[in-house]
This record gives sequence, C-alpha cells and structure tokens, in this order.
Amino acid sequence: MSNNTGKLRRFILVAALGTGLAACSPQFVNHGYIPPPEDLERLTVGVDTRSTVDEAIGVPSTAGVVNASGYYYVRSRKRTLGAFAPKEIERRVLAISFTEGGVVSNIEEFGLERGQVVPLTRRVTTSGVRDKSFLRQLLGNIGRFNPAGLAG
Repeated sequence: MSNNTGKLRRFILVAALGTGLAACSPQFVNHGYIPPPEDLERLTVGVDTRSTVDEAIGVPSTAGVVNASGYYYVRSRKRTLGAFAPKEIERRVLAISFTEGGVVSNIEEFGLERGQVVPLTRRVTTSGVRDKSFLRQLLGNIGRFNPAGLAG
C-alpha cells in the first residue's frame, strides 16, 4: 500500500507543478482591426472616396470628429503573464484622411514604440506650401535673404 501511496504523491506533485507552469505561460489578447496590406493596396490616393473605402476595407469603429475628416483603424495586442497585470506589447493605428470632397488624401500607419507615436508608413507627404500663392511665397522670403550664401 505504501508503494501506491508514494506513486500517488509523485503523481499529484507532478500534476501540481505542471499546472503551475501552465498558469505562468503568457496569454495574448488581440483587440481591434487593421486591414491587411493587400487590401490597402487596392486603395488609390486622390481617386478613391469614402464609399469605395467602405466597400474595399470596411467601416472603421472610429472616425474623425472634426468634419468627419478621417477614418481610424486601431489594433492592440496585450500579454498577460501569470498574476501580473496585462501589458500592451503592440498598438497600430491606420489613419485614412479625406479631402473636403470626400476623396482619400493620405493613408498613414502609426505605431506605439516605447510610449512614443511613430509613423510606420505614409503614402502621401504634404508640403508646407499647400495654401500659399507664388506671390505670397516670394514676398515671404524677404528678410531671409543672405548674400553670404551666394559666394559659396
């Protein structure tokens, strides 16, 4: 009987250790949605509209609050390890901007790296001279002229 009791104790010990180790394995939770890159490739900046974006990749859960300026797709991934609090290990934001006429003007993807928002991809880069006429740009340079720059 003592031989069976020893085997039972070893079995219980191994089962308890196995359960304890399994409880310490990381568990991941995904939240949100970002369309895959192959779906985003179907969108053309300057051509597609809100309705074609809705059909191609779906309506986002978040949109811009100022004049419905853009669509925002957000995805995050959290890891829980044992009894510790969940930790966010990845966050991605896809921003699709529209013009006042509802045409796609920019597609950007941002990430959260070390607590800082980092642009990951950008389809269109806007220039700072967007709303300035030629004359305004020319007159705006008065006072910034440096003759030493001409000599080399």
